[in-house]
Amino acid sequence: MKVLVTGSKGFIGSNLVCRLCELKHEVLEYDIGFSDIDLKQHVQEADWIIHLAGVNRPLTPEEFQDGNVNLTKKIIDYIAETGSQVPVIFSSSTQAALDNPYGVSKKQAEDLLFEFFHKTGHPVYVFRLYNAFGKWCRPNYNSVVATFCHNVANGLPIQINESALAIDFVYIDDICNSFLRVMTGDGKGSMDILYPEPHYKKTLHEIADLLHSFKASRDNHMVPEISDTFAKQLYSTYLSYLPEDEFSYPLDMHKDFRGSFTEILKTEGYGQISVNISKPGITKGNHYHHTKNEKYLVVHGECVIKFRKIGTDEVISYHVSDKKMELVDIPCGYTHNITNVGKDDSVTIMWANELYNPEHPDTYYCPVEVEDK
Repeated sequence: MKVLVTGSKGFIGSNLVCRLCELKHEVLEYDIGFSDIDLKQHVQEADWIIHLAGVNRPLTPEEFQDGNVNLTKKIIDYIAETGSQVPVIFSSSTQAALDNPYGVSKKQAEDLLFEFFHKTGHPVYVFRLYNAFGKWCRPNYNSVVATFCHNVANGLPIQINESALAIDFVYIDDICNSFLRVMTGDGKGSMDILYPEPHYKKTLHEIADLLHSFKASRDNHMVPEISDTFAKQLYSTYLSYLPEDEFSYPLDMHKDFRGSFTEILKTEGYGQISVNISKPGITKGNHYHHTKNEKYLVVHGECVIKFRKIGTDEVISYHVSDKKMELVDIPCGYTHNITNVGKDDSVTIMWANELYNPEHPDTYYCPVEVEDK
């Protein structure tokens, strides 16, 4: 299917073009630098038109008319001239309901399309977009989320107007999905105003707090709180604004002659993940827990994990290695240790069901084997 995308180089356009290409559609692009001849030819060839191009930060108010109204009229005229039956998806704005130059120009463009639909039956779909956010949106332009993400990621201050009201936001993937759902429909058009869903009403303070927690997670190693969809999408957006030379960040390795132990990730309610590196012949552990429990996964090398139930003499052994990935549970009430029996350093990923608390470690020394005493 051939899809004409106007404004293909913009924030929404670049994300949409990426999605269309993934779905094996042929994309006909139109943006700044393309000619009217290009536009007319693309209109004639296209199976769908997704009209995203527009002006929202003009140097003069007159540019609203040219970029939002006149371009839409030009597309309608080219459809009529070429006899194309191509359905049109138009990205308007919730500001079309407001009395400002930008909103008025978007409303006029909507009216042109609806009038065209009413008179000719040519299918159109008009979407009013909420404040969009996601990867590749330019900061310090017209997206507060993009600006906040950029500033927090780069250690710059952000400003919040204390009188600012809650704002409706929509994620870029949900915008693209809304357009794609229309494209798989009956193609007959709609006289209704459509909205991409889901959308979220959030205050700037809520967004700022989340972004600061995302930045802090690199220092405290706490997994960001992303249990709700908006926070998950905002975190994905935030990461896309990291400076390219700061994708990685250091961890605190606790080293000694035996190897090292490093905490990787912590969570509020699901414990923590660490990595243990041991030199050949080294045994670590020889302790038990009352409530804390763990899982071990040897990802490099060969190890033996031994257990003994407190108050008994029987020693249980598990030989584990990177040749066969298997998780080993460390139950409460069993003293346990892990020994590197290979020739190289062993690497073990460890999960504990609770964060380490030095005041209540729930860790008690007790040799697994009698000869260790």
